[in-house]
Amino acid sequence: MRIVLWHGYLLGGTGSNVYTRALAREWSRLGHDVTVLSQEPHPEQYDLGGARHVRPEIGGVLPVFVLDRYAGLDARLLPALSPEQRERYVELNAAAVRAELPADLVFANHVLLGGPVAAASGARYAVKAHGSELEYALRGNPELQSWGRESLAGAGAVFVGSQHIREVLEEVVGRIEPVYEVPPGVDVGEFRPQPRDEALSALLDEARADPPNPGNANDRLPDEGNAERLAAFLGSDEPTVVYFGKLIVNKGVHLLLEALGELDARAVIVGFGDHREELERLAPPRTLFTGALEHRHLVHLLPLAEVTVVPSIFPEAFGMVAAEAAAAGSPPLVARHSGLQEIAEGLETEYPPEYRHLTSFENGDVADLRAKLRELLELPDEERSRIARAARSAVESRWSWAGVADRLLQPFH
Repeated sequence: MRIVLWHGYLLGGTGSNVYTRALAREWSRLGHDVTVLSQEPHPEQYDLGGARHVRPEIGGVLPVFVLDRYAGLDARLLPALSPEQRERYVELNAAAVRAELPADLVFANHVLLGGPVAAASGARYAVKAHGSELEYALRGNPELQSWGRESLAGAGAVFVGSQHIREVLEEVVGRIEPVYEVPPGVDVGEFRPQPRDEALSALLDEARADPPNPGNANDRLPDEGNAERLAAFLGSDEPTVVYFGKLIVNKGVHLLLEALGELDARAVIVGFGDHREELERLAPPRTLFTGALEHRHLVHLLPLAEVTVVPSIFPEAFGMVAAEAAAAGSPPLVARHSGLQEIAEGLETEYPPEYRHLTSFENGDVADLRAKLRELLELPDEERSRIARAARSAVESRWSWAGVADRLLQPFH
C-alpha cells in the first residue's frame, strides 16, 4: 500500500509522536510505501524504517492541546485560535498531503486537526483519536465538537487505543462508525530486560552522546551533565523507582514524590514541563531529575528500575509508558483508571495470582501507592523476577508494534 501518515507535531518525546514514528517504521518494514508529514525538524534522528519525511509549511502558528515551546513555531491552544486561523492551518497541511497523492490511504493523528486535514485531502482516510484533543480541546466546546464529528463522518475508519477512549469519543463528538479499538504498541526488541552492568554502561554512553544544553535552556533536551550525574546516582545497586512523562500536574508526579518520602528507595524523574520547579522542591533527597530523555536512553534506564510508576490523575488514552516499562522488565504500578486500568488488567492475566494487586493503585491515593510500592520493593529478588517475566509476557502477547501496525490496516485490505 501507498500510505501518507500525517502528524501535526514532532517525532520524539510524547506518546502520539512516538506512535507516529513507530507506525512509519513498522509499515515500512512490512513493505508499504510510507510518507510521513510532521513538524519534526530533524527526522534523520529517528528510525522511520526508510519512510520518506516531509515537513509542511504551516505559516508559523501551531495549534496545540497543552502549551509547550516549539522552536521556530508559535504554539497556541487550539480553542483560542480563530476560525480563520484554524482553516488556514488545515488548508496548508491538506495541500501538503495532496502533493503526496495518489495514495491508498491517508492516516491522520488526532480528531482535530487530523480529521479536517485528512478530509480536505480528498483521499480515502482514517483518523486515530489519541485522547489529548478530546479531553483538553473538544470537551465542553460545542463548536470544536461539531467540527470533529463532521470530520470523522467521512473516514473509512476511526481508531481508538482503548475502550476508555472509545467511550470518551462518543461522549465528546457523538456516535461514530466504524470505530476500531487497537491499542498502541511497544518495540519489544528495543525495550527488553538487560543485565544491570550492561544497561548502566549503555545508558551512560547515550548520555555522553547528548547534544549540548547550556544552562538546560532547552527543556526538550536532556539536562547538561547527565552522564556524570547518572553515573554517580546509579552507581550503587539500590532499589530504584522511575517515572517518565510530562512534568505537569495532571500526570500526578507529586503523588509519587509524596509516597517516596517514607520509602527506602531512590527515584529518577524523567521529563519536561511547567511543573518541574515545584516538583523539584517537593522531591525527597534521593531523587534525580534528568530533563527530557529519548527512547535511546529509556531502553537502558528502565531495566535498572525495580518499579516504574505511572501516577496520572487525569484520564489516559492507553498508558504506553507502562507497557514499555513492562517490556523492559520493570513492573509498572499504575493509577487504576481510564486506559491505565486496561494496562493493569492485561498485566493481571499474566501475573501470579498472589501479586495481581500490585499492578495498580487507587487514583490519587498516596497511601495506597506507598503501600504497593513498599510491597514491590521489599519482594525477594526471585519473586520480583517472576513478576518482571510476567509483565514482559503480557506485552509480547498484546502490545507489540508489528501486530498493532498490521491491525490498523486490516479494514483497508
